[in-house]
Amino acid sequence: MPLTTTTAPRFVTVLVRGLLAGLVAGLLAGTFAYVAGEPHVDAAIAIEDAAAHADPTAGGHHHDDALVSRDGQRGGLFLATSLFGAAMGGLLATAYVLLCRRRRAYDDGRSGLLLAGAALLGVVIVPFVKYPANPPAVGDPATIDQRTGTYLLMVALGLVAVWAGSLGYRSVGGAAPLWLRAGAAVGGFLLVTGVAYVVLPSFQEVPDDFPATLLWDFRLASLGTQVVLWTGIGLLFAALMNQDGRRRAATAAPST
Repeated sequence: MPLTTTTAPRFVTVLVRGLLAGLVAGLLAGTFAYVAGEPHVDAAIAIEDAAAHADPTAGGHHHDDALVSRDGQRGGLFLATSLFGAAMGGLLATAYVLLCRRRRAYDDGRSGLLLAGAALLGVVIVPFVKYPANPPAVGDPATIDQRTGTYLLMVALGLVAVWAGSLGYRSVGGAAPLWLRAGAAVGGFLLVTGVAYVVLPSFQEVPDDFPATLLWDFRLASLGTQVVLWTGIGLLFAALMNQDGRRRAATAAPST
C-alpha cells in the first residue's frame, strides 16, 4: 500500500533511525570481524599461497597479484560493514513501517527488535547451517556460480521459513494456549527449513589436509560478525523507537 502524505513524514523518520542504527551496528560488526576474523583469513591465505607455490599448475589464486591488497581489504572492511549495516537497517525500518498495520501503532520498538531477530534467523542462521562460510583455500572455483546461486536461494527460503512460522503462530488463534501457538510456529518454520535442506544440493569441498580448527574458527567468526550486526541493529533501532515513543507520549500528556 503506497504511503500517504500523512504517513510519509513518519516513514522518513523511521527510515533515518534504521539507517543510523545500521551504520553504528555495521561499525561494531566490522570491529568484531577485524579482531576475530582477519587473523583466520590471513592464516587461510598463507595456506592457499603455500599450496599455489608448491603446485603452480593447480590454478590457485595468487594474492600478491590481487587487484586490492590485503592492507586495502582490511581498511575497506569497516566501510563495507558500515554500508551493509546501513542498507540492512533501512530495509528493517521499511519493513517496520509496512507491517505497522499488523501491530499496535507506534509501539516502543519491540516490533523492530523482533524483526531484527527474524532477519538474523532467516537471512543468517538458516543459510549458515546448510552453507557455512568458508575461508580462502576452501571451495572449488568451478562451482562458485552454483554455490552463489544456491546460497541466495537458501536466504530466500530462510525468510519464507520465518514467514511460515509467523503464519503458523497466527493461524492457531489468539484464544489458543501459548504453547500451542509456539508449537505451530516452530512446526511451520521447521517444515520449510527441512524441505529446503533436503532439496538443495550440498557442497563438500574442504580439502582433507585443511586444519579443522582454522576452518571452524573462521566460520564462527563469520557467524559472530552477522550476530553482532543484527543484534546491534535490533537493539539500537528499538532504543531509538523507544525514545520516539516517550517523546510522543510526553507531547500528548498535556492534552489528556
